Amino acid sequence: MKTKIWIALLAGWGLCFAQLTANAQEYSEHISKQFQVVPGSVVAVYNIEGSIKVEGSSGDKVMIEVDETIMAKDNDELERGKKEVKLGFDQKADSVIAYTAAPYDTRPHTHWNDDNDNRHYRVKLEYTLKVPYNVSLRLSTINSGSVDVKDVTGTLKVNNINGPITIVNAKGTTDAHTINGNLTVNYLAVPPDASNYYTLNGKLEVTYPANFAAILQFKSMNGKFYTDFDDTEVLPTKVVVTQNKKDNGTLYKLNKDPQVKVGAGGKLFKFETLNGNIYIKKQS
Repeated sequence: MKTKIWIALLAGWGLCFAQLTANAQEYSEHISKQFQVVPGSVVAVYNIEGSIKVEGSSGDKVMIEVDETIMAKDNDELERGKKEVKLGFDQKADSVIAYTAAPYDTRPHTHWNDDNDNRHYRVKLEYTLKVPYNVSLRLSTINSGSVDVKDVTGTLKVNNINGPITIVNAKGTTDAHTINGNLTVNYLAVPPDASNYYTLNGKLEVTYPANFAAILQFKSMNGKFYTDFDDTEVLPTKVVVTQNKKDNGTLYKLNKDPQVKVGAGGKLFKFETLNGNIYIKKQS
C-alpha cells in the first residue's frame, strides 16, 4: 500500500514538470549536521528524490551532508518552495533520523495526506553520511537516485524505487528491496540471521565468504539462478503446515519455490526477481 501511494505521488510530480518553461528556476543549498551516538544505534534516512550514500568510519559521530535542490516553473514557485521545504533531523537515545518534514512528512506512516496539485516545484535531496561502523541502517529513496552503503556492519534495511542498491563490506542481517534497478551485495562475514533480497527488474548478485552455509530459496518469473559454491544440494519440495483454528483443521501446502542447501545449511536466505538473473558468488 505504501509503495502505491509513493508511486502515485511521484507520477503527479512528473506531469507537473514534463514541460518546464524557459523561466524555470533553481535554488541549491548545502546542509551539514553532526550527532554523537552510542554503539549499535540505528541511523535512518527517508528520502523521496535523490541518492543516499553511507560509509562506515571509526568514532562515535554521525555526519550528515545534504545537497538540497529546489526546481520550480517560475520565481514565485521557487520562493514558495524555499519557504515551505523543511528538513527534519530527530535524535533519540539510540537513533538518528533524517527526513523531509515539510511540506510533507517522508517518515514511514500508514496514511499519506499530501495534496500536491497546486505545487509547481519539486525537491531533490542528495544525502552523504559517515557513520560508526557498528550502526544499523534504515534507508529509502524513491526516484532519481541510487543507494550505496560501504563498511557498515550492523543490520541493514534498504529500499529503492527506480534505482540500484549497492552494499559493500557488510556483515549484518540484510533486507534489501529495489524496483527497476540492480541489487549488489558483498559480505565480509556471513550474516547472523535470515536475510531477504528482492529486485523487480534487475540483476541480483550477492557475494558471501567461502564458509557460507545456509538454505537458499529462489523465486524468479523470467530469470535463472547461478552459483559457484561447490557444496550445494537441491532440496525436495517442502510441505508447509498451517493450523486453522476456526475450522479446527490443518492445511497442507506445497512450497513451490526451489530451495538449495549450501554447506551444512542453516538460516533461510530468500532471493526474488521478476525479470533478472540471480547470482550467488563465493568470495575469492
